[in-house]
Formats: sequence, C-alpha cells, structure tokens
Amino acid sequence: MFHRRRATMAAFLLPAIVVYGLFMLYPLARGLYLSMTDSLGGPMADFVGAKNYQTMASDSEVVAALWHTVLYAVVVVVAQNALGLLFASMLFRRARVRKLLSVVLLTPTLISPVMAAFIWTYLFAPDGGINGLLDAVGLHSLDHVWLGDTSTALYSVAAVNIWMFTGYSCAIFLASYMSMPAELLEAAALDGATGWRRFTSIEWPLLAPALTVNVTLSLIGSLKVFEFPLVLTNGGPAGSTETLTLLVYRNVFGGGKFAYGVALSVLLLVTVVVLSSATSSLLRLRERRI
Repeated sequence: MFHRRRATMAAFLLPAIVVYGLFMLYPLARGLYLSMTDSLGGPMADFVGAKNYQTMASDSEVVAALWHTVLYAVVVVVAQNALGLLFASMLFRRARVRKLLSVVLLTPTLISPVMAAFIWTYLFAPDGGINGLLDAVGLHSLDHVWLGDTSTALYSVAAVNIWMFTGYSCAIFLASYMSMPAELLEAAALDGATGWRRFTSIEWPLLAPALTVNVTLSLIGSLKVFEFPLVLTNGGPAGSTETLTLLVYRNVFGGGKFAYGVALSVLLLVTVVVLSSATSSLLRLRERRI
C-alpha cells in the first residue's frame, strides 16, 4: 500500500518535474555553457572557459551598469515600500474611502510598463506635464530636463517604477493591517497608545511578514528592470541609466557578442539571487526576533 501511494505521488509529480527540467533547468545549464564559449548565436562555438567573465571583471561599462542597477533597486525599494506603508496606514484608518482609493492606487499596475514609460516620457519632456505644472504654480525656476541630466535621469526612471507599483506594496501592507487582532488594537487605544507610539510598538512589529514580502518582491523586480530605462532613456544620457538588463540586451541582440551577453545575464542572475536571498533571510531573522 505504501509503495503504491509513493508510485501514485511520483506519477503526479513527473509532469511537473519534466516541465521544470525542460523550461528551467535545461535553459539555465545551456546558458552557463554558452557563457563560457565564443558563440555568436549560431550552432558553431568554441569553449573559452572563464574568458568572458575575466573580460567582464575589467569592463568599466559593466561595473557602471552594476552600480546603476543596485542604486536603482535601493531607491525603488525604499521609496516604494515607504509610500506603500504610508498609504496602507491611511486607508486602514479611513474605511469609508478604502475601496475607492485602493482601486485608484492599483490603477497604474493595469497599464503595461512600455505604455507607462511612453506616457512618462511626455511628462518628463522639457515642455511636458511636469515642467508645465511647475510653471502653473509659479515654480518656473524648478524646470528641469529630467531625463537629459545625468544627475536626475536614473532617479526619474525610478520614479516611474515607484509610481506604477506602489499600489502593490500598499495592497500587501493593507492586507496585513486588516489581519491585525482588533482586540489588541482596542487594548492599545485604552492604554493610551495612539499615533506614532501605536505604530512603532504594535503595528510595525505585526507588519514584519508583509515587509519581508514587499521588500523581496520589489527588490527582485527593480534589479531586473528593463522596459523603463529602455523606453525612457535607452541607457542615456552618457550611460547614466545603463543597467545590466540593457547591457544583456545590447550584447545579445545587437552587439555581436552573444556569449558575452549570456555571461552578463548569468551575472544578473547571480546578483538577483544573492541580494534577494540575503535580504529575505535578514528580514525573516528579524521576524523571528520580533
């Protein structure tokens, strides 16, 4: 009976294992192999070992792209989760407008990233919506070429990412708020714990699981960002918004360095796995301590 049960379980698991192997493990193994060849994308390729990775280590363009990717991720993770938490806290305390404002916050996520990037390209233009709004309120001195200045381009691209996905973070935080024991919050109110004290002593510890999920998801998404820098700036100006994903794209599809581009994609994969795993582990350790 036991062996029959194990055979039945194996029969159900086999299709999933086959699909996972074909579409996940095989492409990963193939990519690792191609990153150690001189392939140009065709069937002919010679094994060159770690040559592509050695070239990558001394490539200033790769170092700059890695720095831009990490900086972009930090800005997005911090701002997106801070705003999501702020909005969730406000909506939790305002039941009458909760449903309406939740829909409003989630609306940007219904737009495709490419379309959102095109919309914001107009808004960031020198004669676009943002500068026009500043002029309308008498702040003409703050007009700026947002996507054409190396000091603001990366942060402008990050702002689009934050605008689009803050609703997701808010929804997760709000779900955590809604699951808080009502009797605990009532007891805190009776003890005089209100405002900031209530947030730091009760709400913030109870939001720990939601924070872990939000930070991990936003970190992974921002490290893999592609559409926003491609459409908004195409890596410019002067390479100030060049990310690892853009470098992979340029080398694989237009730079004539297919194997080098695959090696860059391996670097991106390692970066995402290491940073997201480390961050998630630290946050889960914090959860257990709380």
